[in-house]
Amino acid sequence: MGDGDVNSNLLIARSTGDAQLDRAVGQWLSWDKGMYKYLERCFSDFRQRGFVVGYDTRGQVTSSCSSKRLAKLTAAVLLAKGVPVYLFSKYVPTPFVPYAVRQLKAAAGVMITASHNRKEDNGYKVYWENGAQITSPHDKEILKCIEECVEPWNGSWNENLVDTSPLTRDPLEEISKIYMEDLKKICYHRELNTKTNLKFIHTSFHGVGHDYVQLAFKAFGFKPPIPVPEQKDPDPDFSTVKCPNPEEGECVLELSLRLAEKESARVVVATDPDADRLAVAELQENGRWKVFTGNELAALFGWWMFRSWKANGSREADVKNVYMLATTVSSKILKAIALKEGFHFEETLPGFKWIGSRVKDLLDNGKEVLFAFEESIGFMCGTSVLDKDGVSAAVVIAEMASYLETKNLTLAQQLTEIYEMYGYHISKTSYFLCYEPPTIKRVFEKLRNFDFPKSYPKSCGAYGILHVRDVTTGYDSSQLNKKSVLPASKNSQMITFTFQNGCVATLRTSGTEPKIKYYAEMCARPEQSDKTFLEEQLQKVIEALIENFLEPSKNGLILRSV
Repeated sequence: MGDGDVNSNLLIARSTGDAQLDRAVGQWLSWDKGMYKYLERCFSDFRQRGFVVGYDTRGQVTSSCSSKRLAKLTAAVLLAKGVPVYLFSKYVPTPFVPYAVRQLKAAAGVMITASHNRKEDNGYKVYWENGAQITSPHDKEILKCIEECVEPWNGSWNENLVDTSPLTRDPLEEISKIYMEDLKKICYHRELNTKTNLKFIHTSFHGVGHDYVQLAFKAFGFKPPIPVPEQKDPDPDFSTVKCPNPEEGECVLELSLRLAEKESARVVVATDPDADRLAVAELQENGRWKVFTGNELAALFGWWMFRSWKANGSREADVKNVYMLATTVSSKILKAIALKEGFHFEETLPGFKWIGSRVKDLLDNGKEVLFAFEESIGFMCGTSVLDKDGVSAAVVIAEMASYLETKNLTLAQQLTEIYEMYGYHISKTSYFLCYEPPTIKRVFEKLRNFDFPKSYPKSCGAYGILHVRDVTTGYDSSQLNKKSVLPASKNSQMITFTFQNGCVATLRTSGTEPKIKYYAEMCARPEQSDKTFLEEQLQKVIEALIENFLEPSKNGLILRSV
């Protein structure tokens, strides 16, 4: 699941054993009942507004436990209590649920998905009435209600209730239609799109994306992207990929790249199984493929969305009313663009739930938000959906590539131009596996008590440290009051080091996996154009960070391998 999703998602392991399966489904129903109990308390008009339920294509045939079945069980719990349920009749991209919650003015919604997790998992992603993932205090209050709901209700195991209840409604046709219509708001070159000679390959990674990406390309005036036939249709076993996560890069995009070469297509777009993330690859002049990182794509999207806003906005439009956002572990490139162009940039805690909630606040205060992202290939273009959306991102990058083609530029060449204009931002992200929670705690506690108690390191190997921010404790040495601007997050470990040479590095734990992640970036000024030197500096800082702070040999940490 995505960073920061831990409290808005429940992961369960599926089993072919009946007893274990019954326990898992019983646990699932407890979540549904706890959700109902909390929503009934929060909304006096819950039975008028209703609840949205969507699902992906996960499921093991042998256990008869699919995302669709879990969605029907969720719906049955609410229907049994007289709550109208907008249950999609077909699998949908995750962004369709938050979009539907806002469009239908529902009280809340859930998406049954485990995104790009392993095939045995499933998840429960909760959206509030504002169309953003739940944040505190809702997550904690729902958990309390779940703990109180241990006894089964009449009808809660009756998944067939969705077929007989007059309170069941299917929003698929309506939501799909208005979503595609809304998508046109961020289409700026439809006529050019209809004429482009560029070909695009799309893989949906055995998930939900194929039909919806095809419709999105049609809405923008494009010819349909060429699908990867082996990965086009839903397959809960993800049988052609070792890992159903397009973020892993070229090793999981092999079928897409080979098809692109066969079809003479230069750009590949890959949506993850629930179509809320997007990976992009482009064929370079040297015959090699470049798979863009999430941070590199964000630089392109940020440049494109601001350029399009300037070119298509009214003269009265005020740049000081414009915002872009990113999670704090993501690239600072939007900050650099904002400083030069005059719009606002804000950071949030990791996880799109924080971005979605903050964007809604900004919109409610009359601000205009063009773009937001997290480095793990999650992008929000426009504000029709207050969550990451791989469907809209796929067609926006296609339009960008088509426009650049008319200027004899590739995406990679435009990325270089962006860095030369706003300063190179070279980043690297990876992780170590650690299956011992006490070890993870010991690593971070040492950093908080480095040379003596309650002291953070002043250097890392040969590299001096300018500032330290510890979001876990709420400390930030760069602030006059030494308090972090970002809210303290005591349930997870996260410390950020700003080095004297311009590098920013964050160490943090994953909310859903046994990992210590590192995020490192060299943020250079425009006049620092020696990319090779910057890359070397970044690598040296990372090596020092691993050797001095993580100490993998001593702590038994296992370096990421694909």
